[in-house]
Formats: sequence, C-alpha cells, structure tokens
Amino acid sequence: MNKKELNTSRRNFMKTGLTGMAGLTMLPVITSGKNDPTPQPKKKKSPAVYRTLGKTGLKLPIVSMGVMNADNPRLVEAALDSGIIHLDTAYVYQRGRNEEMIGNVIKNRPRDSYVIGTKIYEPRDRKTGLFPKDAKSNSFIEKFETSLKRLGIEQVEILYLHNISRKESLLFEPYLAAMQKLKDQGKIRFIGVSTHVNEPEVIEAATDSKQYDVILTAYNFKQPHLQKIKKAIARAARAGLGVVAMKTQAGGYWDQERQHPINMRAALKWVLNDENVHTTIPGFTTFDQMNLDLSVMQDLTLTEQEKIDLKLGQQISQAGLYCAQCGKCTSQCPHHLEIPTMMRSFMYAYGYKNLGQARETLLSSGIHRLPCHDCSTCAVNCTMGFDIQKRMLNIFRIKDIPEEFLV
Repeated sequence: MNKKELNTSRRNFMKTGLTGMAGLTMLPVITSGKNDPTPQPKKKKSPAVYRTLGKTGLKLPIVSMGVMNADNPRLVEAALDSGIIHLDTAYVYQRGRNEEMIGNVIKNRPRDSYVIGTKIYEPRDRKTGLFPKDAKSNSFIEKFETSLKRLGIEQVEILYLHNISRKESLLFEPYLAAMQKLKDQGKIRFIGVSTHVNEPEVIEAATDSKQYDVILTAYNFKQPHLQKIKKAIARAARAGLGVVAMKTQAGGYWDQERQHPINMRAALKWVLNDENVHTTIPGFTTFDQMNLDLSVMQDLTLTEQEKIDLKLGQQISQAGLYCAQCGKCTSQCPHHLEIPTMMRSFMYAYGYKNLGQARETLLSSGIHRLPCHDCSTCAVNCTMGFDIQKRMLNIFRIKDIPEEFLV
C-alpha cells in the first residue's frame, strides 16, 4: 500500500471502524501536535522558580516537560526556549520516535542547556511485578545504548529503572549493576527509579538502598493513599534523593466524555506546594497547555476558587480517569485480570488522547481474550469508583485497531 492509499485508509478507518461498535462510547479522535495550525513565535524565557534535585546538585525549574505524548518538535523547542531545562522520555515511548524527536531538537543546542532523563523497561511477571530470576543485564544495556543513539548524545543525566512496583525489583542486582556500570563509564550521571504502582514501598526502598539518586513518582491530589506517598517523599528528600513528580494532573478530566476538565493549573500547583518535590513533568501537548503549566511559577498559592475546583477535602463522586494502581481489584476479579494496566490504558486513550500508548499498554497486560462478557455483574469494587466492567469492555476494542492506524 502506497503512502496516499495508507493515509486514505487510515482516515476512513477512524471515521467508520469504531462507530460500528454499538453500545460503547467512542474512543477519542487521534490528534497530533504537528497539526497545530498556529505558527508559534520563539518564546522568551519565563521567570523560573528553581529547586535543587537532591544530592545530584542539578538546579531545575519546578516545571519540566514530560515528552511521552508530544510528537511536535516545535513544542519541545518552544519549551526549551521558554526556560524549561529537563526533558523526560523513555526507550518505549512512541516506539523510539520520542527519543529520536528529542535528539533532532537538541542536536544544535549547547549540551549544558538541557537535562535528559530516559527510562528502560524490562519484562517482569505481570502478577507479582518481579523480574525473572535468570534475567541478565545485556538487554537492559543494549536498549540504553539504542536510546543514546536516538538522542544523539553520549550521556544522559538520569537513567531510570522503569515502572517498578516492588522492593525486590528495585533491588534486582543485574539491573542495578548495569546502571552502576553505565555510571562508571560516564554514560549516565544519576541512577533513578520510576513508579506509579505501590509508590510508598518503592520510594522507601530506594531511600534505604543508598544506591539511587532520583525517584520519579506518581503524585497528585486524587490518590487515595496520598498521605503515605507524601510521607515517603519527605523522607526521600531528607535523605538527599531528587524527587520528580509525574501524573500531576490526575488524568486531566473528571469524566470519560472530557466535558469537565480538572483545573490543570490548580492540580500542578497543589503538587508543587510540597517543597519536597523538586520538579514536575506535566505532559503538555499544545502551546496553550505549556503556557498554562509555566504560569504556575508566577504564584504557587492555591486560591480559594482553585481549592474548590479540586474539591479538596470532599468525597469525590466523579470517578475521573486517574487509576490509583492500588491493585486491590485484581484479587476481587474471578479471572484475576490485570485491571490496573487496563485502567492505565484507558487513561492514556481518554485523558491523553494517545491511542498508540494506550494500545501498547493494553497489550502489555497479556490479556488476549476478555472474559468480562461472561460476567452478569462485576465482582470488583473499585477504590476510585470506576465501573470496571464497562471500562474494560470499552478499552479492549483498541486491541483490534491495526498498528499502522496509530502511528
């Protein structure tokens, strides 16, 4: 199929392919920052509030850029021109295209003008979160070397062991040794871990290990185990670890239909009011979102209206899109499905409009057939109030969309 035919086929599929699935809510239309029609002038640097990333000594603006969902190099350029220093990516994002895009943006910039963090994900048991006992470091190192080539640089500031949910995985010797080897070779400056499942345990273990320099953790106003995370972050910061916060805007919307957005500015300010957080990586994908995120540095004080907008201290009836990844659902499900992973896929699709990442995440769940059709009622009582059966049936459709339509 030639390029013209593929583009025509893609458009026709997205217009008709999903609408025929009766009874299910339409998935969001795929959008790309490249289609932003508004030419953007070069941005002047915004006044920045800096914090030091723990014992690394890196002084960063409190707003950095999570590049995972961005596919527009002009946006990344504008972010750097606006005073953002730190760009966060990963080996798996957009199947490597994310790192390649960043590499093209930074290739003509002074090396001391930006800070790069990337992540390596290695397979593990989906139910336990543990790495296979016989796993070797070869694959980890090869992936990282590929990341360096994509980025076009000889060293990254932070390399994270990606998406860790268990203390045992954080301390898995082959990967710890691999990161230390890369650090000794000067290919990375600091060793990090990222977590958005069982965060308190992972953060505490990283603090106790004395082997990690940076933690990247989910942290937002909607987490049901918020006080435990806050306490673990405070202890890590006191011990000298750099603390980077992600998932700061809790999925972006109060509802699946995207009619009621969360006050993004207020949500980001809420996180940054915790001075133990050294920087954040909101995943903005438009110039307006970028400007909104940068604007928090003008004043971190939450106004009374912003507190009302975030419904602080209230029992929230709207489930929203953010899954706390607590894992309590898995044991309730008679089929022991990997529901947290599916709910993360749901958030990527509906909250971030990133169908490619949503599909990748769904496939990583290892669910090939969805038995939810067999259940007359769902046995899962979700901590966040999600209708699990409805959302599982909804997002599972993305599995059958051909990959080329999501590229």
